[in-house]
Amino acid sequence: MYLIVGLGNPEPEYSKTRHNMGFDVVNQIADKYQIELTRTKFNGIYGSGEIEKQKVILLKPQTFMNLSGECIKPFVDFYKIPLKNVLVIYDDMDISIGSIKLRKKGGPGTHNGAKSVVHELASEEFPRIRVGIGKPIDEYDAIDYVIGKIDEETYSKLEEGIKKGAQAVTEFIKNGIDTAMNKFN
Repeated sequence: MYLIVGLGNPEPEYSKTRHNMGFDVVNQIADKYQIELTRTKFNGIYGSGEIEKQKVILLKPQTFMNLSGECIKPFVDFYKIPLKNVLVIYDDMDISIGSIKLRKKGGPGTHNGAKSVVHELASEEFPRIRVGIGKPIDEYDAIDYVIGKIDEETYSKLEEGIKKGAQAVTEFIKNGIDTAMNKFN
């Protein structure tokens, strides 16, 4: 079984913001594989189904970004999912818009949602997809940049990364993290 987690802030207030790239990737996967995200458990919205003949749970924590791990940890424990099968997807300002980066494991960097996941799981040994959102022109503008509303033109550029992220999830489930990294990094 796989747990595919998109990090973000509760919708609809934060939909179509840069910080919700994880949610947007999970939403796209849910649409493609007809997995309804209608159930709630452990302060998250989730749905289960199959991708590439593998059982998956798609999860969108509702704890707000900085506490994402508090939702993910109970899912991992309850369903006894090995960390190598927990794929976490989130935005990254150090990656250009429309690009993604996959990692097999590693530190959270400056991303507070990723920090929460690492803290709650007490491990950096889980794969992740970082979806590029680019940097703000003024570094002091970072919070407004990630959670502020964006226009349709900007969002359409971000959608390229969302699309790649969804494709990378499928590749990860089908052929593993190493193959997915080789294909998308």
